[in-house]
Amino acid sequence: MLQSGRYIGVMSGTSLDGVDVVMAAISDNMVAQQASLSYPFPIALKQRILNICQGQLTTLSEIGKIDYQLGTLYAEAINTLLESTALTADQILAVGCHGQTVWHEPEGDFPFTLQLGDNNRVAALTGITTVGDFRRRDMAYGGQGAPLVPAFHLAVLGEPHERRIVLNIGGIANITALLPGSAVKGYDTGPGNMLMDTWIWRHQQRPYDEAGQWAQQGQVSQSLLIKMLNDPYFARSAPKSTGREYFNIQWLESQLIDYSDLSPVDVQATLLELTAMSVAQQVLLSGGCERLIVCGGGAKNSYLMQRLAILLPGTEVTNSDKFGLSGDDLEALAFAWLAARTLSGLPGNLASVTGASQETVIGAIYPANTITD
Repeated sequence: MLQSGRYIGVMSGTSLDGVDVVMAAISDNMVAQQASLSYPFPIALKQRILNICQGQLTTLSEIGKIDYQLGTLYAEAINTLLESTALTADQILAVGCHGQTVWHEPEGDFPFTLQLGDNNRVAALTGITTVGDFRRRDMAYGGQGAPLVPAFHLAVLGEPHERRIVLNIGGIANITALLPGSAVKGYDTGPGNMLMDTWIWRHQQRPYDEAGQWAQQGQVSQSLLIKMLNDPYFARSAPKSTGREYFNIQWLESQLIDYSDLSPVDVQATLLELTAMSVAQQVLLSGGCERLIVCGGGAKNSYLMQRLAILLPGTEVTNSDKFGLSGDDLEALAFAWLAARTLSGLPGNLASVTGASQETVIGAIYPANTITD
């Protein structure tokens, strides 16, 4: 049984557009969101993280400093949420803090993943027991360490009489196939918002393409789209996971070598179609679904949602808010739930999703404490 009570989930994803913090009452048969906020991500810190994610040379000193600063940032975000609710630390059972992924390399002779954000500081500065380092236990059993959210999707959105797929569009897009009679499957389909955000920042100094308005003004380059979809990642079978260490500006520039005459707006249109097509292909390969439930920042991109609906005729494309689950907060909420699983000694991964040899308790526990000096 889950230890019932209030939990806080903290998530800063590959988009690096803010720290999402959610408070929820959680028990065996209930996940009730009570409060949330998006805490600003410092621009200078974001750029330093991007430098690591995109493979630029760094130092152990720089990694250590970012780890420290992220731990402080997460604690500030948690304490701000507490202040807004007039609750105290002793009324929260635990924080589930995912940390910031700066490198994810689940293949090869030495598979590993690295999330920064010192959970010791989070526990010390908030006075709340903190659960972090969720991914590496799954990898120790041969899994990808990702995605972990499908277990939560199953718990809150599973429906025994309807074929559903949950699509999270963050920096990377990932799907969870909740198909009656089949084991849950989930994996990263490829880029979500990441390349579109990078491109519009380069050309218009805007952090994202609101509602896909800029992309909608362009024309899709079919030859470029086909070239990008020929990347080996898209053809790989699950389990699979990826991140900014692969789909980054260097990857995009390599795709554009023979397309110097293509206008920036047409590149943006093609990048949006890449996200839509790579998702739609995987939905269809799974056998399709009656309902595609979309969450994450990409759910606000109305043009992207339109393209998904066109590419998936016969499928209702909707957002998670219609099921009482905020699309902005769903991932952070999942890590609050995973923290509850860890504290209760219950498995948090799904072997059918990650490819691990077994399901296991995931996450490391950092007991509550406070800084007194």
